Order: sequence, then C-alpha cells, then structure tokens
Amino acid sequence: MCGICGYISRNRITEEELRIMNDTMYHRGPNDSGVEIYEGKDGYSIGFAQRRLSILDLSPLGHQPMHSADGRLTITYNGEIYNFLELKKELSDYPFKSTCDTEVILAAYLKWGIDMVDHISGMFAMAIYDRDTQDVYLVRDRIGKKPLFYWLDGENIVFASELKPIMKCPGFKGEIRRELIPRFLFQQYIIAPDTVFKDVYKLEAGGVLKFHNGEIKKWKYWDIKKVYAEKSREPVRSYEEAKEGLKERLKKSVADRMIADVPLGTFLSGGYDSSLVTAIAQEHSNQPVKTFCIGFDVPRYNEAEYAKEVARHLGCDHTELYISEKEMFELVSSIPQYYDEPFADNSQIPSMLVSKLAKNDVTVALSGDGGDEFFCGYNIYDNVAQAQMLEIPGAIAYGVGQIPVGGGKLLDKMPFRVRVVANNRDKQTKTQLVSGSYIEAAAAFVDTRDITPILYPFESSYGVNNFQVRRMLLDMDTYLPEDILVKMDRASMKYSLESRCPIMDTEVMEYSFRIPHKFKYCKGDKKHILKDIAYDYIPRELLERPKTGFGVPMDEWLRGPLKEQLLDFSSTSFLKKQGIFDSDYVSKFINDYVVKGDGGPATGANFSKIAWSFFIFQQWYSFYNI
Repeated sequence: MCGICGYISRNRITEEELRIMNDTMYHRGPNDSGVEIYEGKDGYSIGFAQRRLSILDLSPLGHQPMHSADGRLTITYNGEIYNFLELKKELSDYPFKSTCDTEVILAAYLKWGIDMVDHISGMFAMAIYDRDTQDVYLVRDRIGKKPLFYWLDGENIVFASELKPIMKCPGFKGEIRRELIPRFLFQQYIIAPDTVFKDVYKLEAGGVLKFHNGEIKKWKYWDIKKVYAEKSREPVRSYEEAKEGLKERLKKSVADRMIADVPLGTFLSGGYDSSLVTAIAQEHSNQPVKTFCIGFDVPRYNEAEYAKEVARHLGCDHTELYISEKEMFELVSSIPQYYDEPFADNSQIPSMLVSKLAKNDVTVALSGDGGDEFFCGYNIYDNVAQAQMLEIPGAIAYGVGQIPVGGGKLLDKMPFRVRVVANNRDKQTKTQLVSGSYIEAAAAFVDTRDITPILYPFESSYGVNNFQVRRMLLDMDTYLPEDILVKMDRASMKYSLESRCPIMDTEVMEYSFRIPHKFKYCKGDKKHILKDIAYDYIPRELLERPKTGFGVPMDEWLRGPLKEQLLDFSSTSFLKKQGIFDSDYVSKFINDYVVKGDGGPATGANFSKIAWSFFIFQQWYSFYNI
C-alpha cells in the first residue's frame, strides 16, 4: 500500500516540486520514498514518484519507481497483486531480483503488454512508462479499491493517488465544478470519472488510460455490466454446488490476502461478513488471528459484545475499545486533511477510529466490505422489492393522484411509500427511492439549471428487470467504489494501515454473478447463501440478530457544537464572496434547519443529511483555501 504521483508534461516540473507533491501523501507511505524524472520525446518529460508502505519484501529491493531488468519500463504502483506468486512461476524466464509483487507486474507487461491487466488479480493503481513506445499507462483495479486521479492540463497530464499532490502541482488553479454540487449534497460523494475540480478526473474502476504525445485513449478491461451479463448466462443451478463453489473461492481469497511480511489482523464488527472473513482467516492461521472492534456507550447501537463472542468462539486474539462521542467529534476537524475531495459519509469517523486501534498491532487488516452489494444485504433491497410490487399500482396512483382535492392533489394524501413509487416515472432511476423534497432542496443550492442529475440516470444499461439485482449492480458501480472503498482507503491510510477485502476478489465477484438471485435473497432472507457459509463456522445464535449499525449524531452536532461554524459557512456575505451557492436560498435553508423555523425550505423534515454534506464541503473548501 502506497501513494503514487507523477506527470507527463512539456511544462518543466522540477524534482523538488515533484517531491513536495509526493510528500503530501506521507501518511500513505512512511517507510520509503522515490522521485525520478526521465526525458521523453517531443519535448515531454516524465516524472514518477511514490511513498511506500512496506508490506512485501521490506528490503531496498522493493524501492519505487522500479525499472525492468532491460531498462525499458518504469513503474510507480500502489496496491497488492494477490496472484503474484503464481505469475512469478509462469514468468520464470525473467531475472527477478526481489520478492515483491511490483517486479512481477513489469515482467507481466514485457510478456503480454498492457493486456497483462487480464492476468493480474488484486487491488492496484499504477503508472507504467514504456520507453520503446513512449506510452504511459494509468491502470486501476477492477472494482476500484485503489484510487487514481488525473489532471488534464492541455496536452499534459498529472496523476496521483489523492488530490493533494495535484493541488500542489505548479500551475493548478482548482476551479470548482458547481454543477456537481447538488448531486454531492444528496449522495455525499462524487462518482468517477468526475471530481470536484474542472479538468480533474478519477480513472474509473477497471479502467486503463493510455497517454501518448498529448493524446489520450481510455477503455475498461473489466466492466460490471458486461461481466454480469456474461457470467449470469452460466448460472450454478444447484444450491449446494453454489455454496461449495463460493466457499472455496472465499477460502482462497482470504488465504491470498494473508500473504504479508508484516503483522496482519481483521476488522471484526460481529456481523456476518467480517465474522466469516475472520473465521476463514483463523482456519488458515496456526496462531490466534488478531481482531479489532470499537464499541459505543449506546446499547442500541453497540455490537462490540457480539464481536467479542465471535472472537472467543473462533479463538482469536481480540482487542476492543469503547469510544465516546467526544472522541468521534474530535476527528471532524481532520476530515478534509485525509478526505481531500468533499466526502460526507459520516461513518468515516468510526472507520478512522477502528483503523487507529488496529494500527497499534498490525500493518494489514482484512475487512468484510462487499458482502452487502454482491449478496443483497442492505435494507434498501427489501424496499426496492416492495417498490417493484407497487410499480403498477403506483402508476395507477400517479394517474388518479392528479385529481384535485382540497386545494391539493389526491396523491399528496396517499401513504409516503406509495407517493415515492408513484412519483418516480423515470425508468432510469426506478430503484433510487427518495422523497422529491430532498431532490428539490439539493438542486436549489446552486443557482443554475445546468446541474448534473442528482440521481444516477443509467439503470436501464444493466439490462435486468429485477429491481433488487438492478439496484445491487448500481451500488457496485457507484456506492461501493466511490463511498465504501474511499471511506476505508482514506481512513486506514490516515494511520498507514493497509485494508484488504477478500469478498471483492475477482473470482469471488465473478462467481457471485453466476449464483441465482434466489440463493442470495431467499424468502426475505438477505445474504442467505453467505450466511449459510458463516453458519459452518459460527453458531447461528451468535450472528442471527437485526443489523443496527452506528450513526454519528450529526444532527445534534450541527445544531450544537458545530452550529456557529455552520452559520458562518452559510452567511450571505461568505456565500457571495465564495461564488458557488445561491446565497439567499442556502442562507435561509441553513438558518431554518438550525433553528427549525417556520416557512423555510428546511421546514417539516430533518434535512441533516444535506446540511452535513454542505458543512463538509465548506470545511474542505476552507481547509484548502480554494
């Protein structure tokens, strides 16, 4: 796990300037750093840099940027290739000097060219410079575990694992994309390829970018839509076969992710996914696996006792830490430093705390991320199943509901769930169930009609009629890579901790597409097949309970200790000077929200989600002096 940055540019960026850019990511790689500049052709120079967190081959032989034995290639790379030992055997004619996976990527490229992406399996973001062709490739892993940003400056390109190096690059102006703000306020994150800045992009998950003399070509070597369509045509019809096939792939995935030259453990919340990953890890280990959990002094949210019981049953070396609201609140001020693009999922705070706890004893931690999206675990999937049953009645209700009644419409008198389904007539957003008032509120924050659609208008591209499957695919494309994985990457990297996700192994993901949906959602039981595997390791009574989760008390914070800061951020004078928001609307909205006043746009509903997103954006804006 590391941080990388670099450029291909006719504008001269000095080694010292590149070093400053690189060192903004010290937290991603405190063990080593490398900065190199090469002369290309047609006036281009190429700069590669890396901050290293040593995981495999802790010796200087793992230093980056790394060059191929023949001097043709140079790579700067962040991540882990889990099948590197298998590939190393296949590439045995290469004169390997190290035992790290980076050198295997170079050998794979020399054999297969950029098609080597089809041979490697893992989490990664990399840049490869090929001197023979003068091509530079940027590559990101299939599901987007590792981040990769790039800035297009005319015919030049600057890339980095985070936005901070780009913001430090000479000549970068940082113009805000106002049209994206309403979507961010509602969704709380920004999906690839967009970023908050004009001319700055995220390389999409499963993507390759080729840069050659100012020309760019992009393509996806792994795409959720295409892979699902292909794999789902070959279903595993037997439940027992599907269960055994999934179990074996999970066991291999966990074993592959336990290869490290540093201490390793797992995050253990006591839920199905983290418990299953921990159980398999313990099965592969000849000593107690170190497990980590944080608890809360709020009984209805606290799951630490369940995690402790699971750890005791499995024989793990368990560490738990109870945290207070004060400890969580103290992390709010650090959010923009480590989440250097506006990011408002407040579960980032407990994620940072559990990462800090784990870092005391390990450098690598396995997590259960991905189980909900690939195996139908979220409560929203119950809701979209109900919405599909209401689809025809909803259409009727929409038509009938237009009848005037008492100064309004009949539809306004119907139950909330019926109104939500009835009002959503857009086939591109059928599974995105939301009250129209939230959409309208977020859209009004920016005074322009030219805004990016707040909901994601591409559901029909998945080619499936089942609302649950469609929503799961949408979440794999958006929420998983751009919220869940961003949250854990930045939270763990804040403490120089590597997080690995066995459920998002390529073989596991692709096999999940072959498993019939009825095995995942069985008579209302979400994640049915994954739970069934977990019961092979852990007694049902330790796992079978309602999922609670923990919510940061953002409403109380925004109306309490953060109130004055929020009001300052939303004052008309501040907003007019900033020139991003509709100052009159936003100032009134936030004032109404804070004091729960009458008659304003935030009256009648708790708009804490939008208010929190606005606060996080303004905190980020002020931190970086944009």
